[in-house]
Parts: sequence; structure tokens; C-alpha cells
Amino acid sequence: MSAELKKILDNLEVHAQKAITHLEQELAKIRAGKANPHILDSIHVDYYGTSTPLFQVSSINTPDAKTIIIQPWEKNMLAPIEKAIQAANIGFNPQNDGNIIRISVPPLTEERRKELVKRTKAEGEHARVGIRNMRRDALESIKQQQKKGMPEDLAKDGEHKVQQMVDSFIHTVDKHLEIKEKEIMTV
Repeated sequence: MSAELKKILDNLEVHAQKAITHLEQELAKIRAGKANPHILDSIHVDYYGTSTPLFQVSSINTPDAKTIIIQPWEKNMLAPIEKAIQAANIGFNPQNDGNIIRISVPPLTEERRKELVKRTKAEGEHARVGIRNMRRDALESIKQQQKKGMPEDLAKDGEHKVQQMVDSFIHTVDKHLEIKEKEIMTV
């Protein structure tokens, strides 16, 4: 295998892995009927005039499957955290007891579960499209190398390897979606 082809394949692998990691992060944010601290990852709190992620100003725990407890590092952050959770409009009603914020995760309705499955599938399709675009770019790079003198059989082997890698990454995306859909639909 030539150095150029290896560089193209390595580049494809790095970028496809980033797409998979992004998908995993997005799927973690989708609520599946049980308490998960990652649901709150997108919430930012006003911390002395700076928009700061919630996890940087507090400790977030799940003592059981239906409860999330947020314990701020500073007591004066209770009200801003509570406001930020309500403003995020993620379907939670935080309860402030003066020391911690407790969130009871309500059970999902059948309609809400179906909406979340649709959102999950949309995230999966977004990842697949990204991986396919990477395949297109890799194949184009191989063709350019072929015009610069790469042997045709080496180029064909490279195209075959690119397709194998893409198939593998798309299979990984499908597995992640299958697991998340099962998690969402389990009552």
C-alpha cells in the first residue's frame, strides 16, 4: 500500500470515528424514560455573567432510575440553575429544597416515545450522510492519486478498502440506533 493511500484511509477513519463519537453524544442527550445525567449536558447557567455548562458549576447524580439530583458547588447558584433547567424546556420541573435541586423524571407517553425514536433516527441519518460524504471525498482523493501515477490495481484495492470501512462504520451507526430505540421503547 502506498503512503498516499494509507493517508487517505487514515483520514477517512479519523473523520468517521468523529462522526460516530458525535452520534454517541447526541444519543446520550435523548431522554429514554430513565434518569441520565447526560440529558442535562446542553444546559448552560449564568455564572457571574458567563454562560457556563451546568456540569462545571455542580455535581449531577442519579440515585435511582427516576431521579436526578443537582448539587451546586455554591449555594447562590441554586436559583440560576433552576431557571436554566426551566428555560431549556426539556420537560422537567426542578424542585429546589435550599441545598440541592431534585428532578423527578416523568415516564414517557407512547406519543413522546415515538417522537424520540424519530429524533434518534434523524441523528443516525445525519451520521450516515456524514460518513457517505467522507467516502465520496476519499474516492475522489484516490482518483486524483491515480491521475498522478498511482497504479490502477492499487487504486481499485483502495476503493474496495474505503467501501469496507464505510460499511463497517454504517453498521456501527445502525447498532447504536438499534440500542437507543430499544432503550426508548422499553417501558
